Amino acid sequence: METAQAALWVVMLLVALALAFDFMNGFHDAANSIATVVSTGVLKPTQAVVFAAFFNFIAIFVFHLSVAATVGKGIVQPGVVDTHVVFGALVGAITWNVITWYYGIPSSSSHALIGGIVGAVIAKAGTGALLSAGILKTVTFIFVSPLLGFALGSLMMVLVAQIFRRTRPSKVDKWFRRLQLVSAGAYSLGHGGNDAQKTIGIIWMLLMATGYATAGDKAPPTWVIVSCYMAIGFGTMFGGWRIVKTMGQKITKLKPVGGFCAETGGALTLFIATGLGIPVSTTHTITGAIVGVGSTQRASAVRWGVAGNIVWAWIFTIPASAFVAAVAYWASLQLF
Repeated sequence: METAQAALWVVMLLVALALAFDFMNGFHDAANSIATVVSTGVLKPTQAVVFAAFFNFIAIFVFHLSVAATVGKGIVQPGVVDTHVVFGALVGAITWNVITWYYGIPSSSSHALIGGIVGAVIAKAGTGALLSAGILKTVTFIFVSPLLGFALGSLMMVLVAQIFRRTRPSKVDKWFRRLQLVSAGAYSLGHGGNDAQKTIGIIWMLLMATGYATAGDKAPPTWVIVSCYMAIGFGTMFGGWRIVKTMGQKITKLKPVGGFCAETGGALTLFIATGLGIPVSTTHTITGAIVGVGSTQRASAVRWGVAGNIVWAWIFTIPASAFVAAVAYWASLQLF
């Protein structure tokens, strides 16, 4: 009886740690949702975070749990995951998030989590315990999502420039200040739909490992889904102001029309990835879209040095979080 009760306490603590990661994910990635709408002056920061948080949460009613299924069942061989693996994965992801948040680097919380899972699993059972198909499509979209965001953002900008080429700039600015609310809402919807499901996936993984769910279940318990969407929404409300400045102003200067095109390109990319069940980085996506919009003006409109630093952060995210996760897994074995 005492052993079962202790095991339940461990599960509860790990669920709380996962929800803390989800909250941090929203906090860390809030800038991705609101950077353009704040930098163009369409919404004040306080208004923008509440606006984004609302759309983060209502994504629960829009998207199927395809991404959660990929994270929960599609990355690791059945039977390998235990509480030590989940602990290591979460500590690895959270540690990398804290480091990048502190230095204002818009890295990927999503890939930090994937890196954490990979590192902890390898520490326990080696690379053979990983499912190559799930890892491959996740790693592939590290490159595809920013490129697709770049392509769609620049395409939107070109189309808009053609359609409104005879319209007065002041009128275009006025229209797109309103339209940017639509694009920002769509992007926040995609952000909530993809990112909240990653945490749903790891909690689902934990519940299956500890016998509170089975691999045959089509979905995790409802309380897991609701709590994860609430956590990311609240995280977004508290925002990540250090990263807003980088995303909204340092890469390229945006007007409302540019903000609309970047957000629309980013939102379309997220909708596609979520529909395919692929956990992608909202940071990668919106950065690619912003660079795409800036590059349609002239190459010098993009501050490539800042963009280059962000790319280096992307490259290091999975190996860095994997390393910390492996160390945390080993520490967990010694402590518990």
